[in-house]
Amino acid sequence: MRFAYGGGALVAALLLMAFAEPAAAPDQPLPDPAQEARAQGLFRDIRCVVCQHESIADSPAGIAADMRRLVRDEVAAGRTDEQIEAGLVRRYGDYVLFRPPFNAGTVLLWLGPFLVVLIAGGVLLTTLRRRPAEAAPLTPTEEAALAKRLAERPDLDASSPHDHP
Repeated sequence: MRFAYGGGALVAALLLMAFAEPAAAPDQPLPDPAQEARAQGLFRDIRCVVCQHESIADSPAGIAADMRRLVRDEVAAGRTDEQIEAGLVRRYGDYVLFRPPFNAGTVLLWLGPFLVVLIAGGVLLTTLRRRPAEAAPLTPTEEAALAKRLAERPDLDASSPHDHP
């Protein structure tokens, strides 16, 4: 029994290792410092497609290393930043850029926050307008009329008529 449990754990560990992502190869900076600086700037503007909240400059994922290598190759080949970004967008979609372009596919991404604020403001205004207005205080004439009407009423006992036998 003890061997079966240990063997199962060993099999599970081997399966996990078999499906684990291999470590990314270390980055090889470009020999030209100006090109490397340009590549580093691009790294900060490109989103890792696996991590999604990190740039490829900060991501340890293997795909991020591949993307860094691709950007460096494109910079070394003399492509412009726009050409490099366009190639990445063709491959991964607009989401790969931290600042996607304003077009029909990204209009909700750009205008969505403003729409949410406008809708929330409209709901708030509508709610405030529907609230009943606070009653204005009685004028001295109205107070006198109320006092007169209350004086004309028969004296009402606070107890219920059902309390008496």
